[in-house]
Amino acid sequence: MKIMSIAGARPNFMKLASIAKAAEAHNLKAAARGHDKPDIHHIIVHTGQHYDEKMSKAFFDELGIPKPDINLEVGSGSHAGQTAEIMKRFEEVLVRELPDALLVVGDVNSTIACTLVAAKIEYPPSHHRKRPVIVHVEAGLRSFDRDMPEEVNRILTDSLSDLLFVTESSGVRNLQKEGIGAEKVHLVGNVMIDTLIDHVDKAKKSKIKEFLAINKQYGLVTLHRPSNVDSLQSLEPILQALHTISQDIPLYFPVHPRTLNKIYQFGLTDICNWRFMQEKPSAKAGSSLYILPPQGYLDFLNLTAEAAIVITDSGGIQEEATFLGVPCVTLRENTERPVTVTEGTNYLIGTDPRKILTTVHAILAGQKKDAKIPQFWDGKAGARIIDVILAEVH
Repeated sequence: MKIMSIAGARPNFMKLASIAKAAEAHNLKAAARGHDKPDIHHIIVHTGQHYDEKMSKAFFDELGIPKPDINLEVGSGSHAGQTAEIMKRFEEVLVRELPDALLVVGDVNSTIACTLVAAKIEYPPSHHRKRPVIVHVEAGLRSFDRDMPEEVNRILTDSLSDLLFVTESSGVRNLQKEGIGAEKVHLVGNVMIDTLIDHVDKAKKSKIKEFLAINKQYGLVTLHRPSNVDSLQSLEPILQALHTISQDIPLYFPVHPRTLNKIYQFGLTDICNWRFMQEKPSAKAGSSLYILPPQGYLDFLNLTAEAAIVITDSGGIQEEATFLGVPCVTLRENTERPVTVTEGTNYLIGTDPRKILTTVHAILAGQKKDAKIPQFWDGKAGARIIDVILAEVH
């Protein structure tokens, strides 16, 4: 059986790592039994949607992530231009390789672009199937905000997929309401948590806190969503609130390139402390809001696991913080991962500076949720996915 997996950015590889590991484990077991079940030939395609200098050999080796077999090298562009270019280049690969199943993860442009190609492709008449079975991992997540490009990608990908693997029960309900047959939907858990579990012990050995001279309680910040960073009116109040919080607890802020550019563009450099950056604009006196370069996975996982609080607008970090038991304050009006709020450690509060300050101060004073780890977030999601694919893709 030939499975082709699509990755467009670094987080996609981290999600695929669990599936690749499960496929390899299946092959080893099949060989030991004398191949009574089919071997899996797993091909990974990197669309090149996001170019990342840290996607080096060390990145793949350190995390045990398979290197891509094919790189489309699409690069950046507008949503329409990038999606179209991925479709054009991927069609050639799909026709050449003719996989039995196409596996897409998440909600980036690569996800919907490759799904569209697979849904419309026609294999040669001599092939045993008309087109690949389309498999969507992290299906059913909904923010109910169609102004988010990711939301559009999620809805369209789910509507075209043949097998939908869901991380939390809300995803099952969402797909049911959208008329997707229950026989297609499988609640399997969270592959990103699989990867976290596989690497948390290694992350504990990181020297990042030693490098940053962290020797007391601290908070961790990430901020990158356009609605939060693309205008002065949205970004400045958030940074001012973070600066105020940093007077009580130091905050470490690995800055996304998009956010960094906006901080420069809007002249907000004096709110932050740039001690750990190569470029050092004048720091605001007494600021303990420390701007850092983007961090590698293991270093960032180390910082997350031992933080007193995480302040973010990221989807994935809401999940990681919930698994690690770290209070997470999410600066968004909605979340496509509601289980992190209803069962986990996540506080969905919007971007009102007063509410940010009130919520953070309450958490630091000890007012925390009685949280738990969601169902099936146990490190076995990748294995469940492979088992279902083997059973359903004939």
